[in-house]
Parts: sequence; structure tokens; C-alpha cells
Amino acid sequence: MGQLFPKWTNQLPVLVIVVSIAAVSGIIGLIWYFASPMYTDVGYQPIQPVEYSHKVHAGDMGIDCRYCHNYVEVSQHANIPPTQTCMNCHTIVTAQSEKIQPVLESWTSGQPIEWIRIHNLPDYVYFDHSAHLDAGVGCFSCHGNVARMEKVTQVKPLSMGWCLDCHRNPQDHLRPQENIVDMDWIKPRNQMELANKIIDEKNINPPTNCSGCHR
Repeated sequence: MGQLFPKWTNQLPVLVIVVSIAAVSGIIGLIWYFASPMYTDVGYQPIQPVEYSHKVHAGDMGIDCRYCHNYVEVSQHANIPPTQTCMNCHTIVTAQSEKIQPVLESWTSGQPIEWIRIHNLPDYVYFDHSAHLDAGVGCFSCHGNVARMEKVTQVKPLSMGWCLDCHRNPQDHLRPQENIVDMDWIKPRNQMELANKIIDEKNINPPTNCSGCHR
């Protein structure tokens, strides 16, 4: 009796297994890639259109973070400061410096400076800066010591697991409201007692369910 199928069909089971493994791996890879906080990997440090030093402004001169990011306490987003904010000082201070020429050009032309956002969460993530600052989470917890950075670099992963670690155990990141922008604030020995007091006073209960951050 002759064969019903050609010999090459004997390889079909192996081929199906190989293709299935490749397909599953590809799907997992795509999910991993697109479900990760793109453009916010640790060490991300884009070249900005202006050579701006946070160390000089926030560190050496002690300018409050909220002077430039003035909506951060009342808005979901930490706004990128407009050129007007820069020119409040630089109409007089170092007005002839080559470093601020792009700022002067923006001021003259009315075209905003195209700053590149460093801490950029995916669109499917809901994050509210004002809620975190109101709870007593300092800028340092997510952004690191920006006051010592010549060029701002992402120092935290901003991954879902990283966020959940804090939501489940927020005590290590809570501080008095008057110290939320203090990059050099040192945790007291009674940090747990202090944090639990803040949690009780503000009725803090960070969500750990999916709908808390994905809306």
C-alpha cells in the first residue's frame, strides 16, 4: 500500500512545535516591550535643547522645585516650565551667555523650547503627582537627588513592580509635608512611627488593584 502523505510531512509535528514556541516567545516579547515604561529606563539621559544644570539651579542656588514645576502640587502632571519662567531671571542674569541663547531665541520667536521629558510613563498608566506629594512622598523617592545632577538622569525603574512595592509598603517614602522637595532630607530614626502617623492623619491607603493605575 502506498503512502498517503509525502515523506516531508513526517517533519510537521517538529515544525509545528518550533513555530509554536517562536510565536509564543514573540508574543511574550511584544507584551514585555510594550508593557514596559518605554523611554524611562534607568540611566536614560537624553540630550536637551538647552544645557540646563539642575545642580546649579536647584542645588547651588537652592531654587525650589516648585518655582519651575509650579503645577506639580495641584496637577496630575509635573509641568515643564515655559520660557517665561526662565526669563524671569535671565533677562538680567547671564543674559549674554551662549548657553541660554536657545532660551532667548524662544523668547523672541514665541516658539516653545522642545524639552525632552525624561520620566515618561506609558499612556495606559494613570499617575497623579499632586496625590503623591499631598500624601508626603518626596520628589527624591522617584527622581533621585536632582539637585546634584548636572544633567537629569532617570535613576528609578518606574516599573509596575516598583510602584507596587511602594504602594504596599509606603512607610519608607513618606515625610513631613514641609520636606517634600528637600533633596537632602534625612530619615529620622523613628521613620516608621512618623510614617504611620502620616498614614493615620491623611487616611493614606494606596491602591494595589489594577484599576488604581490603569483607568
